[in-house]
Amino acid sequence: MPRPGLRTRSKKRVAVRLPGGDTVIHYKREKPGIAKCANCGAPLGGVPRLLPHELRKLPKSSRRPNRPYGGYLCPTCLRLGIQRALIGQ
Repeated sequence: MPRPGLRTRSKKRVAVRLPGGDTVIHYKREKPGIAKCANCGAPLGGVPRLLPHELRKLPKSSRRPNRPYGGYLCPTCLRLGIQRALIGQ
C-alpha cells in the first residue's frame, strides 16, 4: 500500500519500467491549468504551464510577457482598457 501522502487522486500515476523488467508506479503532480485573462477568460500566451517550484527556476522574462499587465490580461483586453482610459480623460 502506498504511503498516506500518495493515497490521493490529485497525483498522476505513471507506470515506469525498470531495467530488471519490473514495473513500478511513480507519482507525479498534475500540471496546473492554463493561465486565463482576468477580464475575458481567454487563454494567455507566453505563460508556461509549470508548477510553482519549476516556474521559480525560469528567468523572469520567460515567466510572463514583458508588457503592462503581462500574464494577467490578454493583449486585446489590455488594448481596449488603454483606449477606454484615454477616451475617458
